[in-house]
Amino acid sequence: MNKNSGTNVEARIQQLEETIAHMSRLSEELNEVIARQDAEITRLTQRVEMLWRHAAEQQADAESGTIPLADQRPPHW
Repeated sequence: MNKNSGTNVEARIQQLEETIAHMSRLSEELNEVIARQDAEITRLTQRVEMLWRHAAEQQADAESGTIPLADQRPPHW
């Protein structure tokens, strides 16, 4: 193995190490984004459920004997 060949191997190893470091950092950043999105989706789902309950309660108070809004199919179904 000549000196030039050893230098090429070292350069390739260094490039691979840099690529792995970049991908590790990117993976951590994406994991943080996913964790934030999961928390936001959970929060928004709870709000939507609360709003559906509130709307159904208001409709039940206003119109006795009708189907609650939460149990109705959307008009496009």
